[in-house]
Amino acid sequence: MVEKKRKKQPADINILASKIVAEVTGEPIKEKNPAAVALGRLGGLKGGRARAEKLSAKKRKEIAQKAAQSRWSK
Repeated sequence: MVEKKRKKQPADINILASKIVAEVTGEPIKEKNPAAVALGRLGGLKGGRARAEKLSAKKRKEIAQKAAQSRWSK
């Protein structure tokens, strides 16, 4: 007896639900554009560093103090 290989289901329940609905209704499954994904990742990788460079030392210190206060107040 030949067993069919099953595709691995996505971990995110929302994506899984979307795929099930699309399969049942016959809608085409929307795939992400790999070029757009790469471009978004590229921007995300340099965003934090670019923001930090634009901030003054005083403003960075204020943000760090607020973050530390928030962390340790719990």
